[in-house]
Amino acid sequence: MPNPILAPFPATRLRRLRQSPAMRAMLSETTLSPAHLIWPVFVTEIEGADVEIAAMPGVRRYTPESVKTAAEAAARAGIGAICVFPHSDQASKTDDCARAWDADNIGNRAIRAIKDAVPEMLVMTDIALDPYNASGQDGLVRDGVVLNDETIEALVRMALVQAECGADILGPSDMMDGRIGALRSAMESAGHKDIAIMSYAAKFASAFYGPFRDAVGAAERLTGDKKTYQINPGNRAEALRCVARDLSEGADMVMVKPGMPYLDICRDVRERFDAPTFAYQVSGEYAMLAGAIQRGWLGRETVLESLIAFRRAGCDGILTYFAPEIAEMLA
Repeated sequence: MPNPILAPFPATRLRRLRQSPAMRAMLSETTLSPAHLIWPVFVTEIEGADVEIAAMPGVRRYTPESVKTAAEAAARAGIGAICVFPHSDQASKTDDCARAWDADNIGNRAIRAIKDAVPEMLVMTDIALDPYNASGQDGLVRDGVVLNDETIEALVRMALVQAECGADILGPSDMMDGRIGALRSAMESAGHKDIAIMSYAAKFASAFYGPFRDAVGAAERLTGDKKTYQINPGNRAEALRCVARDLSEGADMVMVKPGMPYLDICRDVRERFDAPTFAYQVSGEYAMLAGAIQRGWLGRETVLESLIAFRRAGCDGILTYFAPEIAEMLA
């Protein structure tokens, strides 16, 4: 960037351009609107589980019926998209994860419900086997090892059904090698050429996912960890290699997850690839802010500031559980 030429004080007073709300708004370098937000919602098939999630104050699970009302409200608020995460019955979770490609599983029912209620609302999905896996892992497991190639075959089956149910954006969050190419090829072959893929390209093996696993009912099932397929938090170059690979295989958009602890990666991705870049403000980030706000330790404006940070780092959009609240604040 060129160095600005500044006359010496008092000819230059930088505060002149901060004197009024109108002046500050006119000169804002970074903007945020509801259209930049993707709202992750949890949808449950378990009777009585459509309640607030203890670890995520203000976030609740929906039923396929109640998510229609939520989608209508999101559309009125101008929120860009909804991302569906299933909370499935523990008894239905199996080693072969067969419910993942059942057209009547809770995730696919939610896709159809949202598109029926608000056809113009973009619906994003989650492609990983953990909601339907007896082990809680994102992939098929044999002898304690998460299988890569066999998992990709299952993910393709899962994605094809989601596409048939009306998904607009596929969100592969599994981190298996080669899955973007397989998904893109499958979509083209099946006639779903216009369905976008937002790859969880730089997904780190983070400690910030805990509340999410409670929200989808995977925490009590998870055996072992996910470090053999998610990225080491200390590895910057590896994250960029993962992004490059996914873009080369046909990803339309890429995501960095988690968000705020990895703002440097967001900036790297934007500057290196100049591709549509998103960040996920994950459940742990949400819980910290929401918990502090609930106790009066922080104000609501800290949420807005946190999202501006993503935009300033180069993100085109943010997945955040705060989306309805932020849309209200921006209005």
